[in-house]
Amino acid sequence: MTAPVNLSSVGQQVIALATELGAEEAAVGVTASVYSDLAQRDGKLEKCQESRSLSVGLELMVDSRFSTHSTNDLRPGALREFLTRAIDATRFLEPDENRRLADPTEMGRSDASLDVDDTTWAETTPTGRREQVATLEAACLSAGKDAPVRSINAFGYDGRVDSCMVTSNGFSERWQRTTIGYGGQVTLEDEGGRLPEAYAFYTARHRADLPGLNTIAAELIERGQRRLGSKPAASGRYPMLLDNRAVGQMMRVLTGPLSGTAVYEGRSCLRDKLGESIAASGFNLLDDPLIPRALGSRPFTGDGFASKQRHIIEDGTLRSFFVSLYNSRRLKCAPTAGASNLVIPAGTRSPAEMIASLPRVIRVDGFLGGNTNAITGDFSFGISGTLFEGGEPVAAVSEMNISGDLFTLLSQWQEAASDTWTWGSWRSPSLLFDGVQFSGT
Repeated sequence: MTAPVNLSSVGQQVIALATELGAEEAAVGVTASVYSDLAQRDGKLEKCQESRSLSVGLELMVDSRFSTHSTNDLRPGALREFLTRAIDATRFLEPDENRRLADPTEMGRSDASLDVDDTTWAETTPTGRREQVATLEAACLSAGKDAPVRSINAFGYDGRVDSCMVTSNGFSERWQRTTIGYGGQVTLEDEGGRLPEAYAFYTARHRADLPGLNTIAAELIERGQRRLGSKPAASGRYPMLLDNRAVGQMMRVLTGPLSGTAVYEGRSCLRDKLGESIAASGFNLLDDPLIPRALGSRPFTGDGFASKQRHIIEDGTLRSFFVSLYNSRRLKCAPTAGASNLVIPAGTRSPAEMIASLPRVIRVDGFLGGNTNAITGDFSFGISGTLFEGGEPVAAVSEMNISGDLFTLLSQWQEAASDTWTWGSWRSPSLLFDGVQFSGT
């Protein structure tokens, strides 16, 4: 998509107008985006949407008071009126010097080649999108011809975002990225009138990085069939093999307490743990915003600092929080950034090899609700998965919970598999934990 306006020029105009009207400092994000979303079932499109937007997000410092605003009405008269109201309203707030912009000499962008803009995306036509979704649905129906399928939905989505960040202290940077994905949902008929569901979705920056539609369809049906006949297993402590695509859902028990806001407000169980061991030796978690073609990659942070890789947990020791410039001033520490690509390095064994080496293990491949407590680190999640004994699947499991606390869970980590998931911002392989508490029958 070619932006209908010069985003940098719009940003500079907003900065100039805000300064004229009395703002001490201002930061502007100008974003142009287009997004398409299709869904098909029973050979008919149930959703076919395209959205386009041009918007401005604005942060203001007025008389040492801070506020945020947004608008998509960029007509000169409307913009002046919007900024006048925003600046007047900001003067009623409490002063907060910690909200000031970064030192301009410390701002910038990474020179790494991120390659997050698929130049072939613009060649996609509405007809092409519809044909792809129809092909995916047909592939799903073919893969599920021998399964007790009640319904199948096929989805396709893609878009491009072009954004520019401009600040009153001279920072101005622009970047573009595409998002393309396909997936499906299947509902099957099971004994007792049960209707288990399964999903399979893949999202990437480049179309070439996505699996083939037949592969997505086969996985969807396979995941659905694993739900047939599922029931709770006996309560107890089991080794847990956490499926690679489910790691991000589980690990919110970790990312919540890592937030700089939670640390400052005393709502983090990790608040006093920096530099201490919080996980099994050998457990590593990196934040890496510079991985080419990855969904979480970015050239600069929301505060205007150049992106860089850093360890969050190194060999079990907590090394860093997710601390914005604002929270760094409140905490009196160096700023880092919000999460980008969260990477757990891969191991050498496949999940199948791990399963074969254990007398009993539950592979968890999905979650059904749950809750976490960032203050205590406690968690409880409903799960779905498969119980293996002697390397063989013996039962599909559901209507079970796993529970515990963050520190115990991380201490129970045993090994990372070799199957890194690359279609999300959590880039992790399957993870093996020992002695996890499962509640079932």
